[in-house]
Amino acid sequence: MRLFSFATAEKRGDYLWVLRAFDMARGAYVVLLHASDVVETLNRCPGAPQLTPTEVGPLLEQLHQWGVLERSYDGTRAATLAEYRNRHFVYQFSQAGFQAYRAVSEVLEARLDEASLSRLVLPELLADLHTLAEANKSGDAPRVYRVLNRLDRALSDLADRAAHFYLTLGDLVRTTEATPEAFLAHKDALLAHMREFSMDLARFAPRLATAIREVEETGVEELIERAARCDERVLLNTAERQADWRARWQGLRSWFVGDGSEGGLTECERLREATMSAIAAVLSLLRRVTETRKGGVSRESALRHLAGWFTAAPTADAAHALFDVVFGLGRPRHLAMHHPDADVIPAIRSWWDAPPLEIARTLAETGRPPTPGAPARLQRNDAGIRRLREAQLETQRARAAAARSLASADVHDRELDERETEVLLRLIDAASTAWVPVSGRLSGTTGSDSGVTLTVSEHEGSTVVRTARGLLHLNNRKLQVRETVSARKSKAAGKDVG
Repeated sequence: MRLFSFATAEKRGDYLWVLRAFDMARGAYVVLLHASDVVETLNRCPGAPQLTPTEVGPLLEQLHQWGVLERSYDGTRAATLAEYRNRHFVYQFSQAGFQAYRAVSEVLEARLDEASLSRLVLPELLADLHTLAEANKSGDAPRVYRVLNRLDRALSDLADRAAHFYLTLGDLVRTTEATPEAFLAHKDALLAHMREFSMDLARFAPRLATAIREVEETGVEELIERAARCDERVLLNTAERQADWRARWQGLRSWFVGDGSEGGLTECERLREATMSAIAAVLSLLRRVTETRKGGVSRESALRHLAGWFTAAPTADAAHALFDVVFGLGRPRHLAMHHPDADVIPAIRSWWDAPPLEIARTLAETGRPPTPGAPARLQRNDAGIRRLREAQLETQRARAAAARSLASADVHDRELDERETEVLLRLIDAASTAWVPVSGRLSGTTGSDSGVTLTVSEHEGSTVVRTARGLLHLNNRKLQVRETVSARKSKAAGKDVG
């Protein structure tokens, strides 16, 4: 943390300008700078302070003491023996110091009001995954490295933008500074943006998972070996580069392909749940704002009425009396004591007019009111927590068993029980988010839940599904439920272990 001392020091403005001069010189491929070079660079910067080499020298030395800059001796600047002995020093960024400067600079230059979810990256990810499968199948190592690197950057950008968006949205929901007019002016665009992102996420998630499996069928180890071979980070050996690319691929895979564990959610599913929760939070805020505007009473209107009362007060004493009644600052609040007989000495009477009050010795000597002692130890209900967790796991196991039973036979040839009906309705709900096309026709859609996938395809005529809750009629649609690839692999692995 010593690296960030320049951001809180007394001359933090001068330190930041000196580091900006090093950053500008770095952009011109000049690494080593003398104090005079720093001054020349600052003179070309608009708005920079006018510093002399004598003033810049101590700043450079202090940055060197903090570890932000590295110092070395430059003997080429010595024209005489005396100058050689005076040691002309040149400075450059240390590796950690440059990262600290970039972190502070990004905070200062950040636009906190720019927050959005990246929808267009989803089709780009799908296209890059198909390209990656072709490149790995043909053994094109440079193309594998470029596409995999582009996938990693795109997915990292998607995660960063989503985190920033929901952080900004949380501040909007909790803050009291946003006016109702500003919120109502943007709420339609905000809700439409989140709904469209959720629908795109539901529509592309199964296709991206399928594309990732197609890439894995071409050989994951070959993919990692080719990417590491073309990696240009020369300071890392081959094993370290392979380990880094293997971790990146596992991170990309975890976004769209589950690990097969019961109740486990992918990062894509978590992001979709967060989007739906954010929509609910915005709708709740909209309801509160609408009720406030409908009632006509808000904090702003109350303060305006209070200001009008103060303005209309006939005398200064009346204004002081109104102030005491509204804010209650005339009471001895720092003592937190009341007179035993509230009828004789009411709490609203100012302490200038009230008689002295007996206080506890502890309060008089230490300034702290007497307390009954330390609070009792908090009792944790571990047994209750364990029972709730077991009940939750039992519900997940029952849902997974019902999903496997649902996928064991055609849903149109038998009557579904209550649990199978519940799983089917959840699958139809997941698939219906991508059912309605923007333009043209939609031949089918899919939805995944509890280790099974529902495929809705076109069918001539109507179909019927007999459930425990009645008959489900589908017009020109046919349902097919099958286990996902990860669920089948998990079941096969469990049989092998058994």
